[in-house]
Amino acid sequence: MASVPPVAPAPLSVARPHDPRDHPDALVARTVAWFDDAARDLPWRRADRTPWGVLVSEVMLQQTPVARVEPVWRAWLDRWPTPANLAAAPTADVLRAWDRLGYPRRALRLADCARAIVERHDGAVPDDEEALRALPGVGEYTAAAVRAFAFGRRSVVVDTNVRRVLARAAGGTALGAPSPTAAERTLAAALVPDDDATAARWAAASMELGAVVCTARAPRCGACPVADLCAWRAAGHPPDEHAHRRRTQAWHGTDRQVRGRVMAALRSAVEPVPRVLLADSGPDRAQVDRCLGSLVEDGLVEQDDAGRYHLPA
Repeated sequence: MASVPPVAPAPLSVARPHDPRDHPDALVARTVAWFDDAARDLPWRRADRTPWGVLVSEVMLQQTPVARVEPVWRAWLDRWPTPANLAAAPTADVLRAWDRLGYPRRALRLADCARAIVERHDGAVPDDEEALRALPGVGEYTAAAVRAFAFGRRSVVVDTNVRRVLARAAGGTALGAPSPTAAERTLAAALVPDDDATAARWAAASMELGAVVCTARAPRCGACPVADLCAWRAAGHPPDEHAHRRRTQAWHGTDRQVRGRVMAALRSAVEPVPRVLLADSGPDRAQVDRCLGSLVEDGLVEQDDAGRYHLPA
């Protein structure tokens, strides 16, 4: 009997990671459809929102969780519903209203922004990205977000949440590089739909997906509407390749903590506060003096002729 030649084994197939650029319509459509049902009911998303309210929310939400921002945002808009209202407000009132949101220089920049809107745009928040970016304290992300969320216009909105979604879905990595890259922006721009309405909805939906499902530490892949399109999931959820480059930000005993304690004491004071009464703001005199000096330099605190400290008038 003639021998049968051996059959060569079939080559092993290696699944190519999914790339949203191969099917952008599916990624966008599914994410937007999910957002239609799953979006959190936030006041700056409602139909009665104003462009000013959206701008205030974007400034407040920088490095601050929604739960802390929402009550302050509501009180702020009740008190200063337009840029003109804030532009006329005393600085001390602005800093007190900012309360414990942190990074109080944002409050000063927001007041500067309100004055610029009044002076340059007759009190109306502009919808042009170039005009928005020319306002004090408004950078690339904030300008794009206001254009999308306040005016429903097409823009490339890329925050930490969106970066994470795109890093996983397209790049197959747990998290993006510590700093945004040109490649990320190119990818983000390529995925934005052409029409204004869908583009604005995609901006909000992709951000929400990163905030509540595709989270940094405990992503809920089982609840993700685009899990089957995700390169990171297809690759077996590899660990963060940039972990060694990330800095962890301490809090206890830092100048940030001391500055926060000084600001809290001055917000609650009705009269200028002597230096001696601020001594317990930090572990030692040198650190408290350093923080007081930096607060004065930043325009957040003033010192009177008697050496006492108070919020700017």
